[in-house]
Amino acid sequence: MLESLSITRMAEALADHAATRLDLIARNVAQADTPGYKAMDLPDFAKVYQDSVDNGMRATRPGHFTTADTAFQPVAQPSAGEASPNGNTVSVEKEMVKSAEVRQDHEMALAVYRSAQDILRISLGRK
Repeated sequence: MLESLSITRMAEALADHAATRLDLIARNVAQADTPGYKAMDLPDFAKVYQDSVDNGMRATRPGHFTTADTAFQPVAQPSAGEASPNGNTVSVEKEMVKSAEVRQDHEMALAVYRSAQDILRISLGRK
């Protein structure tokens, strides 16, 4: 039932985006000493979500189309950053700041989902 509400679909998409972005951040930190490694990140959630809602269909990779209902998969891109002498573009400090932002996004998604769930419970006469 909660899946049919647009606000919960958006909260679910935000939580998925946060999880995917946190995975990329963890990979970046793990590769911080690897020569030539390029840090990866996802585009901003608002842009990715708006693109998926507006277009109805979006490419997740060249030659691959899906409907907005079946996939919400932002594509990771190299993040901007200055390369160290060994060619690595990972800044552990920036990655830690990103992880704090991601945590806030995930907490917001959970709060929206919980609020929607509470409203539905109250409307059904349950507590």
